[in-house]
Amino acid sequence: MKKEKFLIRDKLTKDQILTIPNLLSFIRILLIPLIVWLYCVADRPGWTLVVITISGLTDVVDGFIARRFNMMSDFGKAIDPIADKLTQMAVLVSLVFKYELMLLLIIYMVIKELVSFILRLIVYRRTKIVDGAKWHGKLNTVVLYLIMAVHILWYEITKVWSTILILISFSIMVMSSVLYTISSAFCLIRGNGENKNEKVLDK
Repeated sequence: MKKEKFLIRDKLTKDQILTIPNLLSFIRILLIPLIVWLYCVADRPGWTLVVITISGLTDVVDGFIARRFNMMSDFGKAIDPIADKLTQMAVLVSLVFKYELMLLLIIYMVIKELVSFILRLIVYRRTKIVDGAKWHGKLNTVVLYLIMAVHILWYEITKVWSTILILISFSIMVMSSVLYTISSAFCLIRGNGENKNEKVLDK
């Protein structure tokens, strides 16, 4: 059987990009400058949290629409987590000026996402599978947003409580990255097994 050539442009068709869920993901990206401005410049923690909440709701809605109306696409599976991570990173960078330990989450998130991107690329090239969100990734996102919300609204949070909450988020982030690496390894093993079967059939 002839091996398919890996072409990114095949996954960037108009039908793949211009869907309601993907447009909602783009809206989340456009909200990022507003979130940073509200917190860092305007000093409006309440409004900052309102915009972050709206951003989070678009994430829930685009997932529901994609599944309910069969609008899921490989491009959507890629842009959705990108919008999430950019939003999370922007909020963390805004908070790090007041809570220095947030730098721990920022550094680990950068490393985690680089490794995740490389793994996704390897898995896709070998198996043509675009892995969607996992339960542990969703748990990590929920906990991270809750902890960021507490730090945004609780101006007088003590260093002890801040440290405890940040370390909880860090622990779940580490767990999620480990489980995702294991999941990617299983995808590669399964893909290699299917490729071997195809070669046997070709003979």
